[in-house]
Amino acid sequence: MNPATAFARVLVDELVRGGVTDAVLAPGSRSAPVALALADAETAGRLRLHVRIDERTAAFLALGLAKASGRPVPVLTTSGTATAHLHAAVLEAHESGVPLLALTADRPPELRATGANQTIGQVGLYGGAVRWALDVGVPEPGREAAQNRYWRSVVAKALLVARGSLSGDPGPVHLNLALREPLMPDDSGTGQQPALPSGEFAGRPDGAPWAVPAEDGVRTATLADGAPAGRTLLVAGDAPSAIGRAAAVVADQRGWPVLAEPSSGAWGATGALRGSALLLGAPDWLAAHRPDRVVVIGRPTLSRPVNALLGDPAVTVETYAPTPRWADAGRGSAVVGSARLDPALALRDPGPQASGEWAAQWAQAARQVGAAVDAELDAPTGGLTAPRLARDLVAALPAGALLVLGSSTPVRDVDRVAVPRPGLTVLANRGVAGIDGTISTAIGAALAHQGAGGGPAFALMGDLTFLHDLTGLLPGAGEPRPDLTVVVPDNDGGGIFAQLEPGQPQYAASYRRVFGTPHGRDLVAVARSLGWAATAVSDPTQLVAALGAGGPRVVVVRTDAAAEAALSTRLRAAAVTALG
Repeated sequence: MNPATAFARVLVDELVRGGVTDAVLAPGSRSAPVALALADAETAGRLRLHVRIDERTAAFLALGLAKASGRPVPVLTTSGTATAHLHAAVLEAHESGVPLLALTADRPPELRATGANQTIGQVGLYGGAVRWALDVGVPEPGREAAQNRYWRSVVAKALLVARGSLSGDPGPVHLNLALREPLMPDDSGTGQQPALPSGEFAGRPDGAPWAVPAEDGVRTATLADGAPAGRTLLVAGDAPSAIGRAAAVVADQRGWPVLAEPSSGAWGATGALRGSALLLGAPDWLAAHRPDRVVVIGRPTLSRPVNALLGDPAVTVETYAPTPRWADAGRGSAVVGSARLDPALALRDPGPQASGEWAAQWAQAARQVGAAVDAELDAPTGGLTAPRLARDLVAALPAGALLVLGSSTPVRDVDRVAVPRPGLTVLANRGVAGIDGTISTAIGAALAHQGAGGGPAFALMGDLTFLHDLTGLLPGAGEPRPDLTVVVPDNDGGGIFAQLEPGQPQYAASYRRVFGTPHGRDLVAVARSLGWAATAVSDPTQLVAALGAGGPRVVVVRTDAAAEAALSTRLRAAAVTALG
C-alpha cells in the first residue's frame, strides 16, 4: 500500500474512533487519498459523507453540522485556493466556539515555493483563528509503525482541542496534509502507482541539479550562458503578455521552435507549435528529436509531458520567470534568471541559432499531429465534444477578441488541440490554477479590455467552474455589463478526473461520488434565472451563430465525460501514430 493511502486510511479510522459521525468534502486531486478513505468509511456504515462542489459551501455545511451536533466535523479540500474558501467558516467557528476540523491537502515540501501547480503557502493559513494548526508531515515508505502512532496521536489531539477538552474553549483546528504521489490506492503492497495513460509521463527523478539563487532571490543570467548549440526549444508558460511576446521575438530571430501555453503571451507567435502535449507524448519521436537546451519563460503548469521534458537530466533547462518566484517545480533548472529585471529579452544575447533542419522537423511534426487531431475531432460520430468546442471556438473568434480560459479541462483542451493564432488576448488564472472566481475574472477582464478599445470578450469554462461563481453573474443595479459570451461545456460534473488516474476502471466504485460530483442542473435555466441570455447548442453551425449574437450571454454545450476520456486516449494514440 502506498504511503498516501496508508496515511489516509489511518486518519479516517482515527477520526471515526474519536467520535466523528459526519464529514464533508469538495472534490480535488491532491486530496484523493483522504476522499476515497472517507467514501470507504461511508460504504462501511462508519460515518456519513457530504459532498459539495464549492469549498465555501462545504465549509459552512460542516459548520452547521458541528454547531447542531456539538461534535467535530472535518471538511476536506484539495490544495491551493480551495483552502482559502474555508477561511470564512473557520472565522465563524473561531468566534462562536464550533469544533470545525479543516483538512487541507497540500504539496510536499520539495514542491513548495517552486512554482508547482496549485501550490500556495498553506502552513499557518488561518492565523490566530484556529485553536491549533499543524503541518502534519509527508507519509514516507518503510516507517509504517512509527508513523501510524504519530498520525493517530495527531488526530486524537486535534479532536480534543476542537472539542475544547483541554482548554474549555472549543473551536476550529487546521491539519495541513502534505501528500506525495502516488495518490490513488494500489493495495498491492508495492507502493507503485498504476500506469499512466499512453503519452503521459510522471515527474522527473529525484536528484536533478539545482542552482542556488543569489541572496536577492534572483540569479541574473543572459540567455547565452553555457548554451549548447543547435537544438534550443522555447517553452512559454503563463506570464505577462509583454514578456511572452518579447520571448517569442527572440525565438523567431533564432529559429527556435516554441511550445507556448495559451496564456503565455507567446501562443500566437510565428514559431508556436500546435499540440505540444501531444507532440511530446510520442516517446520514440521525441527521443530522436530531443532538444539539448530548453529556455523556459513564465510558469508552465498544464502538461505532464512538458514537465517530463523539463525534468530530463539530459536537457539543459534555463528558467526565466517574470518575478523572483521562478518556476522550477522539477528542481532541474541549470540557470535561474529573471525576465522581470529585463523584459526586453530581444535586446539580450539569446545564444546560437537553432539548427534549421531540426526546427523544421518540429514544425512538420506539429502539422502531422494537428492533421491527426482534426481527423479525430471531425469524425462523423464525434459531435461537438469539449476538445472540438475548444478548437472551433478559438478559430471562430474575431481578431481583437479577449478569451478567458477556465482551469481544469478547458485550458488544457485549447493547449492541446486549438490552432495558435495571433490577434487574440488569452488570459487564465494559472497562478494557483483554481476554478473559483472565473466568471468574475472574465467580467473584470472584459470591462478592462473593452474600456481600452478592445473587441468582444469570450470565456470558456467547465460546468463546475461556472457553478462555483454564479454570483459573478449578478452585477449591481447600474453597473456596466461587458460584451461577454461565456461558453460552458457541461458534462454534469468534474470531467477532468475522468482523464486522470481517478477515472481508471479500478476506481469506478467511488468515482462518481467524490470526483465526478454530478450536479444535475439545466445551466441554461440557471443562467436565465440570473438575468443572462442563454442558449444550448449541439453542432458547429449553432455554435458560430451563438458566438456572433453578442453578450452578455451564456452558451451551453452538453458533453459526456466518459466519452471525452476515451477521446483523449484516442488523440494521444493518433499523435503517436502520426509520428510513427
